[in-house]
Amino acid sequence: MGALDQIKELKTRIQSSIIGQEDIITKILIGLLTDGNVLLEGFPGLAKTRAVKSLAKNLDCKLSRIQFTPDLLPSDITGTEIYQPESQEKFIFQPGPIFSNLVLADEINRAPAKVQAALLEAMEERQVSVAGKTHAMEKLFMVLATQNPIEQEGTYPLPEAQLDRFIMKIEITYPDAKDEGKIMRLNREESKGVQQQIQTTPQQTIFDARSEINNVEVKEAAEKYIVDLVTATRYPDKINKDLARWINVGVSPRATIALDKCSRTVAWLAGRNFVTADDVRFIVHDVLRHRLILSYEANADGVNANKVIDAILTNVAVA
Repeated sequence: MGALDQIKELKTRIQSSIIGQEDIITKILIGLLTDGNVLLEGFPGLAKTRAVKSLAKNLDCKLSRIQFTPDLLPSDITGTEIYQPESQEKFIFQPGPIFSNLVLADEINRAPAKVQAALLEAMEERQVSVAGKTHAMEKLFMVLATQNPIEQEGTYPLPEAQLDRFIMKIEITYPDAKDEGKIMRLNREESKGVQQQIQTTPQQTIFDARSEINNVEVKEAAEKYIVDLVTATRYPDKINKDLARWINVGVSPRATIALDKCSRTVAWLAGRNFVTADDVRFIVHDVLRHRLILSYEANADGVNANKVIDAILTNVAVA
């Protein structure tokens, strides 16, 4: 069985415990396959944590969960040097929960900026520096952070530098009525305590998939489309007056790289070795929405990042 078939099988197993969120599961897997970090935003009770736990349960990996709170310290995440008088080195590094394969940063915006910043080096450089020493992360490493979009009291907004390090911001919405019934039935079955044998996907499958994704071709037309979408966020006055009023700061080159990676992964999951405009459109909202800085006029008009991206897609032609 090839890497693509194994990833599809992994997705099917995850879907069996996460009802009505097929696109969300696909996008979380895209984040994993692109070696990126993902921010999950949604109301309480929409299975954000459950989705991460289900991924870890079906993948041969370690999961650590960090509950972000206002009194959390950076060392609570990264680890610290502990004095050991009987040891030759005297000080021994005690790794923190960041040293895992999948790291669930639950309610990340409930901790102050210095704690959020403790994640920056690990997310971008795949290493942590403590007491002048550098400690490498696991080869398979991914931060999956969650936050609530409505409850802002006692929270600390994520700085732009950290937001930019998430390859995607995935918004989770309510399931429909049909799926709501399935969720109830699934919960009843789980409450009976029936244990099912779980097949886990080896980590090597992820690395094999990444190698194949690197060979997916981005032809000139698709490449130009990606660049045009990104450029439209920086020079909105060249598109139309509304976009010029709504966008304060456009996205960085990191967004271009992320859109390229994610589009190639979407194509690979569809069984193709080339990227189409539809691949780009499927993932563009998740890649750009958290990188756009909107103006006061946009807020006054009730325009959010998704509407701005919709307007960009309407006005930017496919090459």
